Amino acid sequence: MPTDVEHWKDELYGTEIRAEIERFAGEGWESIPDDERDAWFERFKWFGLYHQRAGQESYFMLRIGPPSGVLEPGQFRRLVELADEFSRGPAENPEFGNGWLDVTTRQAIQLHWIRLEDVPELFDRLEEVGLSTVQACGDSWRNIVGCPVAGKDKHEHVDAGALATELNETFKQNEAHSNLPRKWKVSVTGCDEGCGQGDINDLSFEPAEKELDGEMVTGYNVRVGGGLSRNEPRFARDIDVFATPEQAVDVAGGLSALFRDHGDRENRYNARMKFLVDEWGPEKIRETLQAEYVDFDLETAGDDLRESYSYNAGDADGKHDHVGVHEQVDGNFYVGLNVLVGRIGVDDAYEIADAAEEYASGEVRLTQRQNIILTDVPDENLDALLEETVFEEYSPDPHPFQRGSIACTGTEFCSLSIVETKNRQVRYARWLKENVDLPDGVEDFHIHLSGCTASCAQPQIADVSLRGMKTRKNGDPVEALDIGLGGGLGENPQFASWVAERVPADEVPGAIANLLENFAAARDGTESFREFVLERDDEELADLIEPEETDYDDPYLHNTKRTWYPYAEDDDLEASPAPARADGTPIPSDD
Repeated sequence: MPTDVEHWKDELYGTEIRAEIERFAGEGWESIPDDERDAWFERFKWFGLYHQRAGQESYFMLRIGPPSGVLEPGQFRRLVELADEFSRGPAENPEFGNGWLDVTTRQAIQLHWIRLEDVPELFDRLEEVGLSTVQACGDSWRNIVGCPVAGKDKHEHVDAGALATELNETFKQNEAHSNLPRKWKVSVTGCDEGCGQGDINDLSFEPAEKELDGEMVTGYNVRVGGGLSRNEPRFARDIDVFATPEQAVDVAGGLSALFRDHGDRENRYNARMKFLVDEWGPEKIRETLQAEYVDFDLETAGDDLRESYSYNAGDADGKHDHVGVHEQVDGNFYVGLNVLVGRIGVDDAYEIADAAEEYASGEVRLTQRQNIILTDVPDENLDALLEETVFEEYSPDPHPFQRGSIACTGTEFCSLSIVETKNRQVRYARWLKENVDLPDGVEDFHIHLSGCTASCAQPQIADVSLRGMKTRKNGDPVEALDIGLGGGLGENPQFASWVAERVPADEVPGAIANLLENFAAARDGTESFREFVLERDDEELADLIEPEETDYDDPYLHNTKRTWYPYAEDDDLEASPAPARADGTPIPSDD
Protein backbone atom coordinates (compact mmCIF):
# COMPACT_ATOMS: atom_id res chain seq x y z
CA MET A 1 0.00 0.00 0.00
CA PRO A 2 1.22 3.53 -0.68
CA THR A 3 2.60 5.34 2.36
CA ASP A 4 0.85 8.19 4.17
CA VAL A 5 3.18 10.60 2.40
CA GLU A 6 2.04 9.28 -0.99
CA HIS A 7 -1.62 9.83 0.01
CA TRP A 8 -0.84 13.38 1.12
CA LYS A 9 0.95 14.10 -2.13
CA ASP A 10 -1.94 12.66 -4.16
CA GLU A 11 -4.24 15.15 -2.47
CA LEU A 12 -2.02 18.20 -3.02
CA TYR A 13 1.56 18.63 -4.17
CA GLY A 14 3.74 20.82 -6.32
CA THR A 15 3.21 24.46 -7.18
CA GLU A 16 -0.26 24.59 -5.59
CA ILE A 17 1.32 24.29 -2.14
CA ARG A 18 2.42 27.93 -2.21
CA ALA A 19 -1.13 29.25 -1.99
CA GLU A 20 -1.71 27.10 1.09
CA ILE A 21 1.52 28.31 2.74
CA GLU A 22 0.40 31.90 2.16
CA ARG A 23 -3.08 31.14 3.51
CA PHE A 24 -1.71 29.64 6.72
CA ALA A 25 0.79 32.49 7.00
CA GLY A 26 -2.03 35.00 6.83
CA GLU A 27 -4.08 33.16 9.44
CA GLY A 28 -1.13 32.33 11.72
CA TRP A 29 0.48 29.17 13.10
CA GLU A 30 -2.61 28.26 15.11
CA SER A 31 -4.66 27.89 11.93
CA ILE A 32 -2.89 24.62 11.00
CA PRO A 33 -5.06 21.84 12.52
CA ASP A 34 -3.09 19.66 14.92
CA ASP A 35 -4.13 16.45 13.17
CA GLU A 36 -3.06 17.78 9.76
CA ARG A 37 0.35 19.15 10.65
CA ASP A 38 2.36 16.13 9.56
CA ALA A 39 0.72 16.27 6.12
CA TRP A 40 1.20 20.01 5.69
CA PHE A 41 4.78 19.96 6.93
CA GLU A 42 5.59 17.25 4.41
CA ARG A 43 4.07 19.35 1.62
CA PHE A 44 5.76 22.57 2.78
CA LYS A 45 9.14 20.96 2.08
CA TRP A 46 8.51 21.27 -1.66
CA PHE A 47 8.96 25.01 -1.20
CA GLY A 48 12.09 24.61 0.94
CA LEU A 49 10.28 25.04 4.26
CA TYR A 50 11.18 22.48 6.91
CA HIS A 51 9.59 22.46 10.36
CA GLN A 52 12.11 22.43 13.20
CA ARG A 53 12.13 19.84 15.97
CA ALA A 54 10.26 19.21 19.21
CA GLY A 55 10.33 22.23 21.50
CA GLN A 56 10.63 24.56 18.51
CA GLU A 57 7.07 24.32 17.24
CA SER A 58 6.01 27.19 14.93
CA TYR A 59 9.64 27.75 13.80
CA PHE A 60 10.95 26.63 10.41
CA MET A 61 14.15 26.25 8.45
CA LEU A 62 14.10 27.82 4.98
CA ARG A 63 16.48 26.47 2.33
CA ILE A 64 17.55 28.35 -0.78
CA GLY A 65 19.32 26.29 -3.43
CA PRO A 66 20.98 28.11 -6.34
CA PRO A 67 22.14 25.64 -9.02
CA SER A 68 25.83 24.78 -8.54
CA GLY A 69 25.85 27.20 -5.60
CA VAL A 70 26.19 30.30 -7.80
CA LEU A 71 24.90 33.49 -6.16
CA GLU A 72 24.89 36.34 -8.65
CA PRO A 73 25.83 39.90 -7.61
CA GLY A 74 23.35 41.17 -5.04
CA GLN A 75 21.96 37.74 -4.13
CA PHE A 76 24.36 36.99 -1.27
CA ARG A 77 23.68 40.40 0.26
CA ARG A 78 19.94 39.79 0.05
CA LEU A 79 20.37 36.49 1.93
CA VAL A 80 22.37 38.28 4.62
CA GLU A 81 19.65 40.92 4.95
CA LEU A 82 16.97 38.26 5.32
CA ALA A 83 19.01 36.37 7.92
CA ASP A 84 19.48 39.64 9.81
CA GLU A 85 15.76 40.44 9.79
CA PHE A 86 14.07 37.07 10.05
CA SER A 87 16.52 34.38 11.23
CA ARG A 88 16.72 35.29 14.91
CA GLY A 89 15.40 32.94 17.55
CA PRO A 90 14.37 33.06 21.20
CA ALA A 91 17.82 31.91 22.38
CA GLU A 92 21.39 32.65 21.30
CA ASN A 93 23.94 30.17 20.05
CA PRO A 94 27.02 30.67 22.28
CA GLU A 95 29.41 30.40 19.34
CA PHE A 96 27.51 32.21 16.59
CA GLY A 97 25.10 34.51 18.41
CA ASN A 98 21.66 35.18 16.96
CA GLY A 99 21.31 35.59 13.22
CA TRP A 100 23.45 33.63 10.75
CA LEU A 101 23.46 31.63 7.53
CA ASP A 102 24.38 27.97 7.10
CA VAL A 103 26.13 26.78 3.93
CA THR A 104 25.20 23.16 3.23
CA THR A 105 26.99 20.22 1.63
CA ARG A 106 24.68 20.65 -1.39
CA GLN A 107 25.67 24.24 -2.17
CA ALA A 108 22.59 25.77 -0.58
CA ILE A 109 21.89 28.30 2.18
CA GLN A 110 19.71 27.54 5.20
CA LEU A 111 18.03 30.10 7.46
CA HIS A 112 16.65 29.01 10.84
CA TRP A 113 14.08 30.34 13.30
CA ILE A 114 11.78 31.38 10.45
CA ARG A 115 8.18 32.09 11.44
CA LEU A 116 5.45 30.94 9.08
CA GLU A 117 3.85 34.38 9.11
CA ASP A 118 6.99 35.87 7.53
CA VAL A 119 7.34 33.35 4.71
CA PRO A 120 5.35 35.21 2.00
CA GLU A 121 7.55 38.29 2.44
CA LEU A 122 10.65 36.08 2.33
CA PHE A 123 9.47 34.48 -0.91
CA ASP A 124 8.84 37.89 -2.47
CA ARG A 125 12.16 39.38 -1.44
CA LEU A 126 14.07 36.33 -2.66
CA GLU A 127 12.31 36.45 -6.01
CA GLU A 128 13.14 40.17 -6.38
CA VAL A 129 16.79 39.16 -6.84
CA GLY A 130 16.15 35.95 -8.79
CA LEU A 131 16.36 33.44 -5.93
CA SER A 132 13.89 30.70 -5.07
CA THR A 133 13.21 28.01 -2.49
CA VAL A 134 11.30 25.83 -4.98
CA GLN A 135 12.07 22.13 -4.53
CA ALA A 136 14.89 22.78 -2.09
CA CYS A 137 13.38 19.91 -0.10
CA GLY A 138 10.66 17.34 -0.76
CA ASP A 139 10.20 14.38 -3.10
CA SER A 140 11.48 16.05 -6.19
CA TRP A 141 14.55 17.43 -7.94
CA ARG A 142 16.77 18.88 -5.21
CA ASN A 143 19.36 21.59 -5.75
CA ILE A 144 21.59 20.60 -8.67
CA VAL A 145 25.18 20.50 -7.46
CA GLY A 146 28.32 20.84 -9.51
CA CYS A 147 31.67 22.48 -9.97
CA PRO A 148 31.55 25.65 -7.84
CA VAL A 149 33.92 27.45 -10.21
CA ALA A 150 32.31 26.30 -13.46
CA GLY A 151 33.08 28.70 -16.27
CA LYS A 152 36.05 30.12 -14.33
CA ASP A 153 38.32 27.14 -13.79
CA LYS A 154 41.46 26.38 -15.80
CA HIS A 155 40.93 22.63 -15.34
CA GLU A 156 37.53 22.53 -17.00
CA HIS A 157 36.68 20.29 -19.96
CA VAL A 158 33.03 21.32 -20.34
CA ASP A 159 31.00 24.09 -18.68
CA ALA A 160 29.10 22.20 -16.02
CA GLY A 161 27.41 25.41 -14.91
CA ALA A 162 25.59 25.76 -18.22
CA LEU A 163 24.10 22.25 -17.91
CA ALA A 164 23.21 22.74 -14.23
CA THR A 165 21.35 25.94 -15.10
CA GLU A 166 19.51 24.30 -17.99
CA LEU A 167 18.50 21.35 -15.80
CA ASN A 168 17.29 23.77 -13.14
CA GLU A 169 15.20 25.73 -15.65
CA THR A 170 13.78 22.58 -17.22
CA PHE A 171 12.80 20.53 -14.19
CA LYS A 172 12.08 22.97 -11.36
CA GLN A 173 8.29 23.46 -11.19
CA ASN A 174 7.89 20.91 -13.99
CA GLU A 175 4.72 19.06 -12.97
CA ALA A 176 5.80 15.89 -14.79
CA HIS A 177 8.83 15.65 -12.46
CA SER A 178 7.50 17.30 -9.30
CA ASN A 179 6.20 14.25 -7.44
CA LEU A 180 8.87 11.55 -7.32
CA PRO A 181 9.01 8.60 -4.90
CA ARG A 182 11.71 10.40 -2.87
CA LYS A 183 14.38 13.06 -3.30
CA TRP A 184 16.29 13.18 -6.58
CA LYS A 185 19.86 14.44 -6.29
CA VAL A 186 21.72 15.43 -9.45
CA SER A 187 25.37 16.36 -9.94
CA VAL A 188 27.17 17.90 -12.93
CA THR A 189 30.97 17.82 -13.10
CA GLY A 190 32.99 19.42 -15.88
CA CYS A 191 36.54 19.45 -14.49
CA ASP A 192 39.48 17.20 -13.60
CA GLU A 193 38.90 17.35 -9.86
CA GLY A 194 35.43 15.81 -9.77
CA CYS A 195 34.14 18.51 -7.44
CA GLY A 196 30.54 17.74 -8.37
CA GLN A 197 30.97 14.55 -6.31
CA GLY A 198 29.03 12.48 -8.82
CA ASP A 199 29.87 9.27 -6.96
CA ILE A 200 27.27 10.01 -4.28
CA ASN A 201 24.33 11.32 -6.33
CA ASP A 202 21.22 9.68 -7.78
CA LEU A 203 22.21 10.98 -11.21
CA SER A 204 25.63 12.23 -12.19
CA PHE A 205 27.03 13.75 -15.37
CA GLU A 206 30.82 13.57 -15.57
CA PRO A 207 33.18 14.92 -18.25
CA ALA A 208 34.03 12.56 -21.09
CA GLU A 209 34.85 12.63 -24.76
CA LYS A 210 33.83 10.36 -27.62
CA GLU A 211 34.35 10.23 -31.35
CA LEU A 212 31.03 10.80 -33.13
CA ASP A 213 30.84 10.95 -36.93
CA GLY A 214 34.60 11.27 -37.14
CA GLU A 215 34.81 14.19 -34.71
CA MET A 216 35.83 14.20 -31.03
CA VAL A 217 32.95 15.53 -28.93
CA THR A 218 33.19 16.57 -25.29
CA GLY A 219 30.15 15.74 -23.20
CA TYR A 220 29.22 13.58 -20.25
CA ASN A 221 29.26 9.98 -19.11
CA VAL A 222 26.19 9.12 -17.04
CA ARG A 223 26.05 7.24 -13.76
CA VAL A 224 23.11 6.58 -11.44
CA GLY A 225 22.28 5.30 -7.97
CA GLY A 226 24.81 6.93 -5.66
CA GLY A 227 24.00 8.04 -2.13
CA LEU A 228 25.16 7.97 1.49
CA SER A 229 21.99 7.94 3.58
CA ARG A 230 21.32 5.54 6.43
CA ASN A 231 23.61 2.54 6.70
CA GLU A 232 23.54 1.60 3.00
CA PRO A 233 25.83 3.90 1.02
CA ARG A 234 26.33 3.29 -2.68
CA PHE A 235 28.62 4.68 -5.31
CA ALA A 236 26.84 5.72 -8.50
CA ARG A 237 27.03 3.03 -11.16
CA ASP A 238 27.94 3.36 -14.81
CA ILE A 239 25.05 2.72 -17.23
CA ASP A 240 27.29 2.92 -20.33
CA VAL A 241 25.78 6.13 -21.69
CA PHE A 242 27.53 9.14 -23.22
CA ALA A 243 25.43 12.28 -23.62
CA THR A 244 26.40 15.30 -25.64
CA PRO A 245 25.61 18.66 -23.99
CA GLU A 246 22.58 18.85 -26.30
CA GLN A 247 21.32 15.41 -25.23
CA ALA A 248 21.99 15.70 -21.50
CA VAL A 249 18.68 17.32 -20.56
CA ASP A 250 16.67 14.65 -22.37
CA VAL A 251 18.71 11.89 -20.72
CA ALA A 252 18.18 13.50 -17.31
CA GLY A 253 14.46 13.80 -17.92
CA GLY A 254 14.25 10.19 -19.04
CA LEU A 255 16.00 8.91 -15.93
CA SER A 256 13.89 11.14 -13.66
CA ALA A 257 10.73 9.80 -15.29
CA LEU A 258 12.01 6.23 -15.00
CA PHE A 259 12.50 6.74 -11.26
CA ARG A 260 9.09 8.43 -11.02
CA ASP A 261 7.38 5.45 -12.64
CA HIS A 262 9.35 2.57 -11.12
CA GLY A 263 10.67 3.79 -7.76
CA ASP A 264 9.16 2.26 -4.63
CA ARG A 265 6.17 4.28 -3.35
CA GLU A 266 5.18 1.70 -0.74
CA ASN A 267 8.33 1.82 1.39
CA ARG A 268 10.02 5.22 1.78
CA TYR A 269 13.21 3.59 3.01
CA ASN A 270 13.56 1.79 -0.32
CA ALA A 271 12.39 4.74 -2.40
CA ARG A 272 15.79 5.83 -3.70
CA MET A 273 17.40 5.29 -7.06
CA LYS A 274 20.23 3.29 -5.52
CA PHE A 275 17.81 0.54 -4.51
CA LEU A 276 16.18 0.45 -7.95
CA VAL A 277 19.66 0.02 -9.47
CA ASP A 278 20.31 -2.76 -6.94
CA GLU A 279 17.12 -4.49 -8.04
CA TRP A 280 17.38 -3.99 -11.79
CA GLY A 281 21.08 -3.63 -12.44
CA PRO A 282 22.67 -0.94 -14.64
CA GLU A 283 21.97 -2.88 -17.85
CA LYS A 284 18.19 -2.91 -17.31
CA ILE A 285 18.24 0.78 -16.36
CA ARG A 286 19.89 1.55 -19.69
CA GLU A 287 17.61 -0.74 -21.67
CA THR A 288 14.47 0.79 -20.13
CA LEU A 289 15.75 4.33 -20.62
CA GLN A 290 16.35 3.57 -24.31
CA ALA A 291 13.09 1.71 -24.90
CA GLU A 292 10.67 3.95 -23.01
CA TYR A 293 12.10 7.37 -22.17
CA VAL A 294 14.28 8.80 -24.97
CA ASP A 295 13.58 9.01 -28.70
CA PHE A 296 17.17 8.87 -29.97
CA ASP A 297 19.83 6.16 -29.94
CA LEU A 298 21.92 6.31 -26.79
CA GLU A 299 25.68 6.37 -27.29
CA THR A 300 27.92 4.07 -25.29
CA ALA A 301 30.15 5.67 -22.67
CA GLY A 302 33.09 7.80 -23.77
CA ASP A 303 36.58 8.24 -22.34
CA ASP A 304 36.53 9.60 -18.80
CA LEU A 305 38.28 12.99 -18.54
CA ARG A 306 38.51 13.17 -14.76
CA GLU A 307 42.23 12.50 -14.82
CA SER A 308 43.06 13.71 -11.32
CA TYR A 309 39.57 13.45 -9.72
CA SER A 310 40.83 14.60 -6.37
CA TYR A 311 38.04 16.57 -4.70
CA ASN A 312 37.60 15.12 -1.22
CA ALA A 313 39.97 12.31 -2.19
CA GLY A 314 41.84 11.87 1.07
CA ASP A 315 45.22 12.47 -0.56
CA ALA A 316 48.14 13.51 1.61
CA ASP A 317 48.31 16.86 -0.18
CA GLY A 318 44.85 16.86 -1.73
CA LYS A 319 44.04 20.56 -1.45
CA HIS A 320 41.52 20.54 -4.27
CA ASP A 321 38.60 22.05 -2.37
CA HIS A 322 38.91 25.51 -4.02
CA VAL A 323 39.99 27.14 -0.76
CA GLY A 324 42.80 29.62 -1.38
CA VAL A 325 43.73 32.01 -4.16
CA HIS A 326 43.44 30.61 -7.69
CA GLU A 327 43.82 32.15 -11.11
CA GLN A 328 40.78 31.99 -13.35
CA VAL A 329 40.87 31.17 -17.03
CA ASP A 330 40.34 34.88 -17.82
CA GLY A 331 43.33 36.04 -15.75
CA ASN A 332 41.30 37.26 -12.79
CA PHE A 333 41.34 35.33 -9.52
CA TYR A 334 38.88 33.54 -7.32
CA VAL A 335 39.40 33.36 -3.56
CA GLY A 336 38.04 30.38 -1.67
CA LEU A 337 37.24 31.12 1.98
CA ASN A 338 37.09 28.51 4.70
CA VAL A 339 33.79 28.66 6.60
CA LEU A 340 34.17 26.46 9.66
CA VAL A 341 31.16 24.06 9.70
CA GLY A 342 29.47 26.27 7.10
CA ARG A 343 28.10 28.88 9.49
CA ILE A 344 28.49 32.65 8.90
CA GLY A 345 27.32 35.22 11.42
CA VAL A 346 25.31 38.12 10.01
CA ASP A 347 27.89 40.80 10.90
CA ASP A 348 30.67 38.83 9.24
CA ALA A 349 28.46 38.08 6.25
CA TYR A 350 27.85 41.79 5.66
CA GLU A 351 31.62 42.36 5.64
CA ILE A 352 32.11 39.53 3.15
CA ALA A 353 29.38 40.97 0.92
CA ASP A 354 31.06 44.38 1.11
CA ALA A 355 34.42 42.91 0.14
CA ALA A 356 32.92 40.94 -2.76
CA GLU A 357 31.31 44.09 -4.13
CA GLU A 358 34.28 46.42 -3.55
CA TYR A 359 37.13 44.23 -4.78
CA ALA A 360 35.44 41.67 -7.04
CA SER A 361 32.29 41.21 -9.12
CA GLY A 362 29.95 40.73 -6.16
CA GLU A 363 29.36 37.11 -7.14
CA VAL A 364 29.60 34.54 -4.33
CA ARG A 365 29.68 30.79 -4.88
CA LEU A 366 28.99 27.97 -2.43
CA THR A 367 30.86 24.65 -2.31
CA GLN A 368 29.96 21.16 -1.19
CA ARG A 369 32.50 21.51 1.59
CA GLN A 370 30.41 24.27 3.20
CA ASN A 371 32.79 27.00 2.04
CA ILE A 372 32.30 30.13 -0.08
CA ILE A 373 34.19 31.56 -3.05
CA LEU A 374 34.54 35.15 -4.23
CA THR A 375 35.07 35.24 -7.99
CA ASP A 376 36.41 37.71 -10.55
CA VAL A 377 39.00 39.47 -8.40
CA PRO A 378 41.34 41.57 -10.57
CA ASP A 379 45.02 41.12 -9.81
CA GLU A 380 45.34 44.73 -8.70
CA ASN A 381 42.60 44.22 -6.05
CA LEU A 382 43.86 40.94 -4.65
CA ASP A 383 46.13 42.21 -1.89
CA ALA A 384 43.57 44.74 -0.64
CA LEU A 385 40.87 42.05 -0.55
CA LEU A 386 43.03 39.68 1.46
CA GLU A 387 43.86 42.39 3.98
CA GLU A 388 40.22 42.73 5.06
CA THR A 389 40.02 41.71 8.72
CA VAL A 390 37.03 39.41 8.19
CA PHE A 391 39.31 37.03 6.30
CA GLU A 392 41.31 36.32 9.43
CA GLU A 393 38.27 34.31 10.56
CA TYR A 394 37.18 33.10 7.09
CA SER A 395 40.66 32.38 5.89
CA PRO A 396 41.82 31.38 2.41
CA ASP A 397 44.71 29.60 4.16
CA PRO A 398 43.18 27.81 7.17
CA HIS A 399 44.72 25.18 9.40
CA PRO A 400 44.05 21.65 8.04
CA PHE A 401 41.86 20.71 11.01
CA GLN A 402 39.63 23.70 10.29
CA ARG A 403 39.81 23.33 6.54
CA GLY A 404 38.70 19.72 6.77
CA SER A 405 35.82 20.15 9.24
CA ILE A 406 32.23 19.56 8.15
CA ALA A 407 29.19 19.24 10.39
CA CYS A 408 25.47 18.85 9.81
CA THR A 409 22.69 20.76 11.61
CA GLY A 410 22.55 18.40 14.60
CA THR A 411 20.16 18.51 17.54
CA GLU A 412 20.18 22.29 17.48
CA PHE A 413 17.28 22.08 15.01
CA CYS A 414 16.99 18.59 13.49
CA SER A 415 14.53 15.99 14.79
CA LEU A 416 16.56 13.12 13.30
CA SER A 417 19.87 14.01 14.89
CA ILE A 418 21.01 12.21 18.02
CA VAL A 419 23.82 14.56 19.11
CA GLU A 420 24.92 18.20 19.01
CA THR A 421 27.20 18.82 16.03
CA LYS A 422 28.18 22.30 14.85
CA ASN A 423 29.43 23.86 18.06
CA ARG A 424 31.06 20.57 18.99
CA GLN A 425 32.95 20.30 15.69
CA VAL A 426 34.13 23.90 16.07
CA ARG A 427 35.50 23.03 19.50
CA TYR A 428 37.08 19.80 18.18
CA ALA A 429 38.86 21.69 15.37
CA ARG A 430 40.21 24.33 17.72
CA TRP A 431 41.43 21.79 20.27
CA LEU A 432 43.12 19.68 17.60
CA LYS A 433 44.77 22.76 16.09
CA GLU A 434 46.26 23.73 19.46
CA ASN A 435 47.24 20.27 20.66
CA VAL A 436 47.97 17.92 17.73
CA ASP A 437 50.62 18.03 15.03
CA LEU A 438 49.79 16.44 11.71
CA PRO A 439 52.40 13.95 10.48
CA ASP A 440 54.95 15.15 7.94
CA GLY A 441 53.51 15.64 4.49
CA VAL A 442 49.87 15.48 5.57
CA GLU A 443 48.50 18.86 4.57
CA ASP A 444 44.84 17.95 4.26
CA PHE A 445 42.75 16.04 6.78
CA HIS A 446 38.98 15.69 6.67
CA ILE A 447 36.83 15.20 9.78
CA HIS A 448 33.07 15.04 9.15
CA LEU A 449 30.57 14.97 12.01
CA SER A 450 27.03 13.79 11.27
CA GLY A 451 24.39 13.76 13.97
CA CYS A 452 22.79 10.51 12.76
CA THR A 453 22.90 7.95 9.96
CA ALA A 454 21.16 10.27 7.46
CA SER A 455 24.69 11.37 6.51
CA CYS A 456 24.03 15.05 5.78
CA ALA A 457 27.66 15.80 6.71
CA GLN A 458 28.83 13.11 4.26
CA PRO A 459 30.82 11.26 6.93
CA GLN A 460 31.53 8.15 4.88
CA ILE A 461 33.88 10.07 2.57
CA ALA A 462 36.15 11.60 5.23
CA ASP A 463 39.51 10.61 6.68
CA VAL A 464 37.83 10.49 10.09
CA SER A 465 34.08 9.90 10.09
CA LEU A 466 31.98 10.71 13.14
CA ARG A 467 28.35 9.57 13.56
CA GLY A 468 26.04 10.42 16.43
CA MET A 469 25.14 7.74 18.97
CA LYS A 470 24.42 7.41 22.70
CA THR A 471 26.25 5.53 25.44
CA ARG A 472 26.65 5.51 29.21
CA LYS A 473 29.61 6.92 31.07
CA ASN A 474 30.05 6.68 34.81
CA GLY A 475 26.50 5.39 34.91
CA ASP A 476 25.03 8.42 33.10
CA PRO A 477 23.69 8.60 29.53
CA VAL A 478 25.96 10.75 27.36
CA GLU A 479 26.33 11.69 23.72
CA ALA A 480 28.74 9.48 21.82
CA LEU A 481 30.14 9.01 18.34
CA ASP A 482 30.97 6.07 16.13
CA ILE A 483 34.35 6.54 14.45
CA GLY A 484 35.08 5.52 10.87
CA LEU A 485 38.35 5.80 8.96
CA GLY A 486 39.69 6.10 5.44
CA GLY A 487 36.80 7.37 3.36
CA GLY A 488 37.25 9.50 0.27
CA LEU A 489 36.33 9.99 -3.34
CA GLY A 490 38.78 10.19 -6.20
CA GLU A 491 40.32 7.64 -8.51
CA ASN A 492 39.49 4.73 -6.22
CA PRO A 493 36.55 5.87 -4.08
CA GLN A 494 36.17 4.24 -0.72
CA PHE A 495 33.60 4.49 2.05
CA ALA A 496 34.95 4.74 5.57
CA SER A 497 35.28 1.62 7.69
CA TRP A 498 33.41 2.03 10.98
CA VAL A 499 35.93 0.67 13.47
CA ALA A 500 34.96 2.13 16.85
CA GLU A 501 31.48 2.40 18.32
CA ARG A 502 29.88 4.71 20.87
CA VAL A 503 32.95 6.63 21.98
CA PRO A 504 31.88 9.29 24.53
CA ALA A 505 32.00 12.64 22.76
CA ASP A 506 34.50 14.15 25.19
CA GLU A 507 36.98 11.31 24.46
CA VAL A 508 36.91 11.75 20.67
CA PRO A 509 39.59 14.50 20.41
CA GLY A 510 41.94 12.32 22.42
CA ALA A 511 41.09 9.38 20.18
CA ILE A 512 41.96 11.42 17.06
CA ALA A 513 45.21 12.64 18.65
CA ASN A 514 46.26 9.09 19.51
CA LEU A 515 45.22 7.84 16.08
CA LEU A 516 47.44 10.37 14.34
CA GLU A 517 50.35 9.63 16.64
CA ASN A 518 49.98 5.91 15.95
CA PHE A 519 49.68 6.59 12.22
CA ALA A 520 52.89 8.67 12.23
CA ALA A 521 54.76 5.90 14.03
CA ALA A 522 53.52 3.06 11.82
CA ARG A 523 53.20 4.63 8.35
CA ASP A 524 55.47 3.58 5.51
CA GLY A 525 57.35 6.65 4.33
CA THR A 526 55.03 9.26 2.85
CA GLU A 527 51.87 7.19 2.37
CA SER A 528 48.67 9.12 2.86
CA PHE A 529 46.35 8.43 5.74
CA ARG A 530 43.85 6.89 3.36
CA GLU A 531 46.47 4.58 1.85
CA PHE A 532 47.50 3.59 5.36
CA VAL A 533 43.91 2.73 6.29
CA LEU A 534 43.29 0.69 3.15
CA GLU A 535 46.23 -1.59 3.97
CA ARG A 536 44.79 -2.61 7.35
CA ASP A 537 41.74 -4.54 8.48
CA ASP A 538 39.14 -3.17 10.87
CA GLU A 539 40.65 -4.89 13.91
CA GLU A 540 44.07 -3.34 13.28
CA LEU A 541 42.48 0.07 12.78
CA ALA A 542 40.43 -0.21 15.94
CA ASP A 543 43.63 -0.78 17.90
CA LEU A 544 44.97 2.56 16.62
CA ILE A 545 42.03 4.44 18.12
CA GLU A 546 42.55 4.92 21.81
CA PRO A 547 39.74 7.05 23.27
CA GLU A 548 41.07 9.26 26.03
CA GLU A 549 39.92 12.07 28.26
CA THR A 550 42.01 15.19 27.79
CA ASP A 551 41.72 18.82 28.81
CA TYR A 552 39.13 19.17 26.05
CA ASP A 553 35.87 20.24 27.68
CA ASP A 554 32.55 19.23 26.11
CA PRO A 555 29.63 21.22 27.51
CA TYR A 556 27.12 19.33 25.36
CA LEU A 557 27.78 15.84 26.66
CA HIS A 558 24.28 15.49 28.09
CA ASN A 559 21.35 14.33 25.95
CA THR A 560 20.70 17.36 23.77
CA LYS A 561 18.00 15.47 21.87
CA ARG A 562 15.88 15.83 25.00
CA THR A 563 16.25 19.60 25.15
CA TRP A 564 14.20 22.30 23.43
CA TYR A 565 17.43 24.07 22.42
CA PRO A 566 20.83 22.69 23.46
CA TYR A 567 22.34 26.11 24.16
CA ALA A 568 19.51 27.68 26.15
CA GLU A 569 20.21 28.52 29.78
CA ASP A 570 17.17 26.45 30.70
CA ASP A 571 17.04 23.84 27.94
CA ASP A 572 14.41 21.53 29.41
CA LEU A 573 11.64 20.76 26.92
CA GLU A 574 9.06 22.20 29.30
CA ALA A 575 10.95 25.53 29.32
CA SER A 576 10.44 26.05 25.59
CA PRO A 577 8.84 29.36 24.55
CA ALA A 578 7.43 27.63 21.46
CA PRO A 579 5.00 27.68 19.83
CA ALA A 580 5.03 31.42 19.37
CA ARG A 581 3.04 33.96 17.41
CA ALA A 582 4.59 36.15 14.72
CA ASP A 583 5.53 38.77 17.32
CA GLY A 584 7.35 36.15 19.40
CA THR A 585 4.80 35.87 22.19
CA PRO A 586 4.21 32.26 23.29
CA ILE A 587 0.99 30.53 22.33
CA PRO A 588 -0.53 29.02 25.48
CA SER A 589 -1.39 25.34 25.58
CA ASP A 590 -5.01 24.22 25.53
CA ASP A 591 -4.30 21.90 28.45
